[in-house]
Order: sequence, then C-alpha cells, then structure tokens
Amino acid sequence: MTIDLAVIDDLLKQYKSPEEILGENGLLKQLTKAVLQRALQAEMTHHLGHEKNAPVTNKAGNARNGTSKKTMKGDFGTLEIEVPRDREATFEPVIVPKGQTRFAGFDDKIISLYSRGMTTREIQSHLEEIYGVEVSPTLISNVTEAVSEEVKTWQNRQLEALYPIVYMDAIRVRVRDNGHVANKAVYLAIGIRLDGDKEVLGMWVSENEGAKFWLQVVTELRNRGVEDIFVACVDGLKGFPEAIETVFPKTQVQLCIVHMVRHSLNYVTSKQRKEVADDLKLIYQSTTAEQAEMQLNAFSEKWDKKHPTISRSWRRNWEQIIPFFSYPPEIRKVIYTTNLIESLNMSLRKVTKNRGSFPNDEAMFKLLYLALNNITKKWKKPIINWKAAMARFAILFEDRLPKS
Repeated sequence: MTIDLAVIDDLLKQYKSPEEILGENGLLKQLTKAVLQRALQAEMTHHLGHEKNAPVTNKAGNARNGTSKKTMKGDFGTLEIEVPRDREATFEPVIVPKGQTRFAGFDDKIISLYSRGMTTREIQSHLEEIYGVEVSPTLISNVTEAVSEEVKTWQNRQLEALYPIVYMDAIRVRVRDNGHVANKAVYLAIGIRLDGDKEVLGMWVSENEGAKFWLQVVTELRNRGVEDIFVACVDGLKGFPEAIETVFPKTQVQLCIVHMVRHSLNYVTSKQRKEVADDLKLIYQSTTAEQAEMQLNAFSEKWDKKHPTISRSWRRNWEQIIPFFSYPPEIRKVIYTTNLIESLNMSLRKVTKNRGSFPNDEAMFKLLYLALNNITKKWKKPIINWKAAMARFAILFEDRLPKS
C-alpha cells in the first residue's frame, strides 16, 4: 500500500523546519498518535459491531465506555494515547495489547545496545539522550531476560553429524560466585561444516579445566548429534586429548603451533626473540615429522643450555604437534593454528571489557550469546582454501564421509 503523495504535500505545507517535523511535538509524532487512535477506534468498532455514537447492535448490549490513558515508548520518545474501553471489559486491542508499553522494535534497540557490551546505566543514558525516553534497570533486565531461553535452546540444538575440523579455545570472564568474584574460563568450540562454513557449537564454563570437564563437553557434542570429527585444533587444553580419544577415538588432536611458539618466546629475552623464533620456524615448517624432529634436536643442541624449558615443552607435546605433518599444505594451513577462534574471542573481549564482573553465569552467557550473534552474522564466506582441503579430506577419509 502506498500513501497519496498529495496528502503528504498538503501536510507539509504548514511545517517550516526539521524540528516541526521530527521534534518532540512534530508532525511524525502527531501522525503516529492519530493513526494509533484511529486504529484503536476501528478495532473497537469491529469488537462491538457498531460505530461510535451509533445504535448498539450486539446481543449483549455492550457499548463504548470512555477511554484510559496509556504512555507508550518507542524511537519517537514517549507518546500518550487513549485506549477505548467497553462496558463489559472484553475489548483486547491488537495494535497495542494490554500490558504493552513499548512499540515493536524498541525492545530490539535495548537488546542491540546490550549485545554490544553497554551496561544498564549506559543503555539508560543512551535511550534518554537519543530518544528522550526514560527506562528503568528493571525494564532493561526484563527485556534481555527473554534471551535466556534462546541461549538454552541454542546450547541444546541438534548439530551436524560430521565436522571435519573443530577449534577450541577460551576467554577469561569475571563472574560473581558464592559472594566472591571468580575469574572463570568460558570455552567455545567452532566447527567447520562440510561446505566450509563456520558454526559456533556451544559455550561451556569452568574454573578448572581437565579430563573430566572435557569429557563432559565432548559427550555433550556427541549427544547433540556429532558422530565424527577429523581434526580437533586446541591450544594445549589440559585433558582434552584424553577426552576426545574416549568419545571420538578416530579424531586427531592438533596443538596450535602459534600458541606453542608464543609460549616458547616467553622464556627468552627481547634480543633473542627473533633468532629463537626463526629456529622454531625450521621445526614447524619442516616437510615431514622426521625432518621436524631433526630440527628439534638441532634446536636443543643450540638453546638447551640457556633455555632448556623450550625444547622440553615441545617434546612433551610432540604427539599433538606432529599430526599436521601428515597432511598436504592445503590442510596444514587450516589446522596449524587456532587463529580463527582467537579472533572470535578477541571480539568477545571487546564486549565484556566494560563489565567489572557479571552477577552470575546466566548474565554472562546472555551477553556472550548476543555478542556471538552479532559477530557470526558477518561470517558469510567459507574458510580460506577450503575446497582444496576438502578434496584432500575426501581422499584421506573416504570411508568416514557421508555417502551422497
């Protein structure tokens, strides 16, 4: 439906400035109120079966019984309207339902601001400054509370049967727990689907990671429909390899090489960092696992007297470092680092940095879930080099791929 432009031109003749059109008592606000009042009266006419001031035609003898004032909030600020009443009190408006004091879209504004990490006080200030609307902390809490059910549904949704690659990493978030603030770890998993698209599989919180915790996580993935994972890329999560082997025995666990290098460089002086990094590069850029071990031995001979911890760390984690050497370059590029999920975590940290701490786990999950929605909307392209990687997976894991 289109509005007659001549009507609009006629309305605008008497308005000379933007304030008279968009201001507190401007044309748009007056039109909104007028349209709402007409719509409410039309609804009442339909409910009763007769026009205002016309003879009563319904069998119950029900008729109009004045109006009640109601203040609505929206992008235009506050708007006072008069809702018609009937004698039998059976009228239920559709356009402005009973109990509703905010127009559709206004709640979305609150949720959008909340999802970007704004505190309740900041949201209050923003809405008052931009729209001239005062909202209470209780209102903001009630609006965002509806998200909690979405979080539960999302965390328990059915997953794909196969994810060729799954990345796992964590961020630290301060949450109140039994009267004190705890620095909890929130773990996220990103799965790469068969088409190369990325999907956040879930969030889990723990103060202490370990085999028992990770067994719970991977068991949940299994219960939600995941039957197989080719490669799980992690940053050295304690207990994860054992948990994966228990639930997904065929899955290879690949430690993030970038994390290994960063960890190693923590032990050296700034002057030595480049030289040590170059020598470590000879290890992880080797053609084969055998060549990589030879380079690790050479690294040990050169650096063990000054920094013995580095080579010990690489040897201790060797079984989870070398799996990517058995893959061609196309797959190595997508499994040797967890940068994909680290980038996600960096975006989440920007959202949580304004919060000193969260009152509970539920409030934390609510914000992280909303932030994830904003971030993942931008994931429109498959992972880089995915077609070449998938072609290799099709050969290497032919018996584990679904039959087309």
